[in-house]
Amino acid sequence: MGGEKMTDGRTLEDRIRARARELGFDLVGIATLGAVESAEQFDAWIAAGYAGEMGYLERGAEKRRDTRLPFDGVRSAIVVAMNYGGTQPAGPIARYARGDDYHDVMIDRLNALRGWIECEVGHPVRAKPYVDTGPILERDLARRAGLGWIGKNTNLINPELGSFFFLGELLLDLELCADDPFETDRCGSCTRCLDACPTDAFVAPHVLDATKCISYQTIEQKGPIAEALREAIGEHLYGCDVCQEVCPWNVKFSRDATEVAFAAREVIGGKDARTLADEVLAMDDEAFRVAFKKSPIKRAKRSGLVRNAEVVRANLPRR
Repeated sequence: MGGEKMTDGRTLEDRIRARARELGFDLVGIATLGAVESAEQFDAWIAAGYAGEMGYLERGAEKRRDTRLPFDGVRSAIVVAMNYGGTQPAGPIARYARGDDYHDVMIDRLNALRGWIECEVGHPVRAKPYVDTGPILERDLARRAGLGWIGKNTNLINPELGSFFFLGELLLDLELCADDPFETDRCGSCTRCLDACPTDAFVAPHVLDATKCISYQTIEQKGPIAEALREAIGEHLYGCDVCQEVCPWNVKFSRDATEVAFAAREVIGGKDARTLADEVLAMDDEAFRVAFKKSPIKRAKRSGLVRNAEVVRANLPRR
């Protein structure tokens, strides 16, 4: 079916791209499936201990190495990106976590895209959406779909959007014509992201020791934040955007977020680190649940956010 013209003269692939954009996705590409080029590097990264406590990353290794394995009959992948806005001022909460949970937003849209495709082709389509939720090396698949290259800071970078976006995939048992992969690395000799990292978390270009990363320490780390890293955490209460903020592609091409679900909620919007840390420390369990309902921040749980707030308060100058 891939490549065949529809009644309006456009191919199904063209119509899928158009519909995906109507659903709010800022980038969309189609990828072929098969052996994953970066799987060996990922395995070596885990073996080196750079994943820290994120043991879940080791699960589904075979599926991670070959994108034809998530379910029988899968033929193609539609890869999408949704901009969450890199133009907002820096703050104690990473930009991606200021609004609603992107998993819910994007999964709903991908399921809507699947339903639309079924109507277009006139029969049921087996499909599975992924948004950070399975053994898929998403950046590799996105590069294969033509959405960008993997930068030295390990983020996927698009030459017209930068890197402040979420990735998602819809795997289908439908044969589609793939887009050309993105072949060039446009980072050149730039090392601004590596040089700017507050905790020196980059072992080398394209290699991040997550255990030293502020995002890992403030979100994934379950115990206390490492003593040696606490001062470098600075005012980062949840996550970190530094390696993206300094990237020339983001400085030039980042856009405002247009998805209302990603707008900063009232409990976060515009507050400085001292104010927000104090408010977090004053929250009980119920206040935390209300403030961060349907928020990515729930991942750290109240205990993790309180731990972070205590570190941030210790780093702030005394009044």
